[in-house]
Amino acid sequence: MSRIKGKATTNQTSSETVVVGVDVSKKWLDVFLHPIGERVRVANDATGIGKLLSCCLTNSAKLVVMEATGRYHRTAHTALHEAGIKVAIINPYRTRRFADVLGRLAKTDEIDAEVLARFATIMKPAPTEPSTATMTRIKEIVVARRQVINERLVLENQCEEATSDIVKDLAAERIALCRRHCDVLDAELQAVMKSDPQIAGQYAILTSIPGIGPTTAATLLAEMKELGSANAAEVAALAGLAPMNRDSGMMRGRKTIRSGRVMARNTLYMASVSAVRWNCDLKAFYERLRKAGKPFKVAITAVMRKLLILANTLLKDGRAWSATPP
Repeated sequence: MSRIKGKATTNQTSSETVVVGVDVSKKWLDVFLHPIGERVRVANDATGIGKLLSCCLTNSAKLVVMEATGRYHRTAHTALHEAGIKVAIINPYRTRRFADVLGRLAKTDEIDAEVLARFATIMKPAPTEPSTATMTRIKEIVVARRQVINERLVLENQCEEATSDIVKDLAAERIALCRRHCDVLDAELQAVMKSDPQIAGQYAILTSIPGIGPTTAATLLAEMKELGSANAAEVAALAGLAPMNRDSGMMRGRKTIRSGRVMARNTLYMASVSAVRWNCDLKAFYERLRKAGKPFKVAITAVMRKLLILANTLLKDGRAWSATPP
C-alpha cells in the first residue's frame, strides 16, 4: 500500500470529536488529527511540544494517543496532561495489530500516527496519568538493577565455562563490580521509596506479605501502578495471569495465560516459589492443587495469581498482611 502524503480526504464534518495520534521518536513527533486529516511534524523538544500543544488546543482535541516509548514520550505526555488534555499511552503491539486489521502493512512515522488516531477513535482508550518524578526514578532504578543482575549471571556462566585464567580473573572482577553496583542501587531504591510517604506505605504493606521481599515489592510498584485501584480480575489480566479460553465450535482447548507485563510476572514467580514455603495459606493452597494432580506450572501460576490478588486487596484496604483474618 502506498504511503499517504499530505492531508487525508474525509467526508466527516468539523463538529466531530478530534482525536490526535502522535508517533514518538527520539527527535520527532509525527501528528495526525482525525477526522480532520491534518498532518504535522514537530521536533521532540520544548519548542516542538509547545507547537503540538497549540495544535491540540486550536482544534479542541479531546484525546491524544501515543505509544509507550520509554522516556521519549514522557515530556510531551506531562505537558499535555498539565494543559488539561487527556492522553492515552498505548502498547505498541496493540496498535500494530490494529494496523494489520486496517490493511496498513507499510510502516512509516506518518502511517503510525494515523493508525494511532484511528485506533483511539474506535477503541476509546482510557487516559493515562503521567508517572510522578519519584515513581519514574523507581522504575529507572528497578530496570538498572535487573540489567546488572542479568549481566552478572552472564559473567558467572562465562567464568564457570572458561579455562583461561585471565578470562576467569577478569570475569570475577566484573562480577564483583556488578555486586557492588547492585548494592548501591538497592540502597538508592530504599532511599527514594522512603522519600515519598504514599509509596513508603504501599511498600510496607507489600513487604508484610510472606514471600514478597524488597525487590518484588519495588518491581510490583514500578510495573503495576494499578495495584490497589483495580479489581482482582483486572490485575490478574494486566500481569498476564488470567487464564484465557481457547474454544472453537465443538472444540474446548486448554486455558492458558498470555501477554501481560512480563517483568511483574517474572518477579511474582520467584516470590511464589518462596511463598509456598513460608506463607502458610499459600503453601496449603499449593499442596492442595498438587494433590489434585495439577502440574507444577499450573499450581505455581495459581499461587502467583492468588499472591497478586492478595497484594491488590491489602493495598486497596490500606492494611498490612496478618496471619489472623480481620
